[in-house]
Amino acid sequence: MGLFDAIGIAGSGLTAQRVRMDVTAENLANADTTKAANGQPYQRQEVILRQAGSQGFSGALAQASQAEQPGGVQVSQIVADATPDQQVYDPGNPEANAQGYVKLPNVSTVTEMTDLISEQQSYQSDVTAMQTAKTMFSATLEVLK
Repeated sequence: MGLFDAIGIAGSGLTAQRVRMDVTAENLANADTTKAANGQPYQRQEVILRQAGSQGFSGALAQASQAEQPGGVQVSQIVADATPDQQVYDPGNPEANAQGYVKLPNVSTVTEMTDLISEQQSYQSDVTAMQTAKTMFSATLEVLK
């Protein structure tokens, strides 16, 4: 590992958590959207993360043999949650079907707020790791003077 790899790894974590927070904010903003661009209710989005540089066992073996250690995290993809839509009885709503039910997005504000707290704590942990690495590098430079 290089001297500044800790900062790079923490930086990749910051980027990943920021993307997760953006997706969570989008989910919250669309919690009541009954018609998206496709005419269906908004579908909750989820972020899939993976280890940066990870390419399965063969990739890990190749990196190990070259004495390189992968580090960090990256967004693999953003996928739609497969949870079914909610149906609420509201016959006065213009979006209601013949039985009086309205299809609402599969977004739970409680789940989204819990995810947002977790993402914020992970982001703060990466900031702390970056600050600790910076302090350690500064102390090392002072010793070398």
